[in-house]
Amino acid sequence: MKKILVTGAFGQIGTELTDALRIRYGNDNVIAAGHKTKPKSKLLDSGPYVFIDTTKRRTIEAIVKKYDINKIYHLAAILSALGEENPQLAWNVNINGLYNILEIAMNNKIDQVFYPSSIAVFGPKTSKVKTPQDTILDPKTIYGVTKVTGEMLCDYYFKSFGLDIRGIRFPGIISSEALPGGGTTDYAVEIFYNAIQKKRYTCFVRKDTILPMMYMPDVINAIISLMETSLPRLKHHSNFNLASMSFSAEELAMEIKKHIPEFVCEYQPDPFRQNIADSWPMSIDDTAARKEWGWRPQFNLKSMTEDMIKKLTKKLTLVN
Repeated sequence: MKKILVTGAFGQIGTELTDALRIRYGNDNVIAAGHKTKPKSKLLDSGPYVFIDTTKRRTIEAIVKKYDINKIYHLAAILSALGEENPQLAWNVNINGLYNILEIAMNNKIDQVFYPSSIAVFGPKTSKVKTPQDTILDPKTIYGVTKVTGEMLCDYYFKSFGLDIRGIRFPGIISSEALPGGGTTDYAVEIFYNAIQKKRYTCFVRKDTILPMMYMPDVINAIISLMETSLPRLKHHSNFNLASMSFSAEELAMEIKKHIPEFVCEYQPDPFRQNIADSWPMSIDDTAARKEWGWRPQFNLKSMTEDMIKKLTKKLTLVN
């Protein structure tokens, strides 16, 4: 059985991906790696946990050798808003960390690596509507710069060394399990918690801000589907556009209001995060992903909102 390492396993994507991989491949075959010695997570009870600092190659290599790892999902990263506050940290984690993973993968004959990119690779020079797969990459944030660099680095290792590395440019991600981790699209998760608990939310982007989003179950399905696709089918590798739904902040608030009529959403745009949001696309063309590995989202704004409110209401009731 293949042994899988998930870095950033306790982040927004990592929490649910690690759980899904353990269900699919066996608890003991999926190693959850975090940068905290004792994270609070149900993942600690379902399978192995290790400490890894991805900026220090020896800590990764030791785990790869100990568990005989042959597949890596490299999710550890500093996100957009947090990255702007500490650009040096973002570069160190997002680029030096990735470089360490790729070198270890190459030198230890790792079968596959997964690398998540982002719509942050795009910028003002990119078409904002149905942003093409192959287009100008003109990021205006350090996060976007690191993601473009990461895509190019992955492509280099694929072409030069034959390393099977695959990646997706994710839009904003909405999850009922893990809290957001410092991204510009965090409002799309925060709004649900506040709607359920306080019936009120102050949104940090304008109400007419339209961004592409994706619900976490679709995210997990996309990652697993891409990684299980036969390599010869793929013309692209580490930079697949992915789309699911696009909506404005106000449209999301109004959809929530259908379920929680007393909910009130106010808008006080934060110039820092609004500027980042304004540089990103409003919708994405994911034709390549659909043709090359059969990508199809299952959720839209309506079904995602229904599921989020149902799951979060249950979760928050149990907590209280």
